[in-house]
Amino acid sequence: MIAWGLLSTEHPVLAHVIPIRRCNLSCTYCNEYDDVSQPVPLEEMLGRIDRLAQLGATIITQSGGEPLLHPDLDRIIARVRSHGILAGMITNGYLLTRERIERLNRAGLEHLQISIDNAMPDETSKKSLKVLDQKLVLLSEYAEFQVNINSVLGCGIRFPEDALKVARRALELGFTSTIGVLHDGNGQLKPLSGKEQGIFEEVMDLGKRSYSRFNQFQHNIARGKVNEWRCRSGARYLYICEDGLVHWCSQQRGYPGIPLTQYTLDDFRREFNTAKPCAPHCTVSCSQQVAMLDNWRAPQTLRPSPAGAPAAPGLVQLTGAGASEHD
Repeated sequence: MIAWGLLSTEHPVLAHVIPIRRCNLSCTYCNEYDDVSQPVPLEEMLGRIDRLAQLGATIITQSGGEPLLHPDLDRIIARVRSHGILAGMITNGYLLTRERIERLNRAGLEHLQISIDNAMPDETSKKSLKVLDQKLVLLSEYAEFQVNINSVLGCGIRFPEDALKVARRALELGFTSTIGVLHDGNGQLKPLSGKEQGIFEEVMDLGKRSYSRFNQFQHNIARGKVNEWRCRSGARYLYICEDGLVHWCSQQRGYPGIPLTQYTLDDFRREFNTAKPCAPHCTVSCSQQVAMLDNWRAPQTLRPSPAGAPAAPGLVQLTGAGASEHD
């Protein structure tokens, strides 16, 4: 994946697809769900997977909403694997049973992530260690795929020390552990307190096996610092909503807003070279992880433009690690 990503810039590395917007929970900080949406019809989902395969996607992750609510999720994952694409999923974990885990094994799932927000459920989130611990035990016993447990700090989390409890339990069960900083309603940075920063560093030290150890993105977020980087969302990272439209990410839905079926190499190249004004204060780590492949090249000289219109040239680059060496 890394070698191909370095050699060729004209394919998506990671795509998040939404098979259903509905969720069985209602965490107060989340802006990515509703309680009414129907599952995307199977044939539409399979068509989107096939289109991402045509575009050369390396990883496709099912997200939501809650993807386990989709009745044909196994067939969607199997379609991803039929193309030789890595298959991931982000879930709240509530609907996992032994039978469901074994079905995910057979479908070919390769990576699953659960974010656990606290030790005990409260008004902010029901994704608690108390509720989900037995689900984690089932995963440790039956899952043939990698499991990552993501603990969180920030907006609305009352007891930041819970993140340490979550991380230690994840490692005890043989999972990898990461930590994230919750964004505000616009997906932007909210700096952590001094106590929260200390806990953040402790959890990061516990999770040394995690890929997130290889960059400073989350460290800067925790300290309230801006990140200088070239966001390649809309190109190397694609977010495909339940309506089949391509967006920068879950927190910047609405642009470019082009149907995946109509997304072309010209769209890809435009977004690859477009500086994202939200990038310096972004908390979407998956987008930044993917951008690491290209931070050293291709200065972004375009500004965002409406779908179908040519991007405006001449924007002074807003972000870009190592810009003085590589521009």
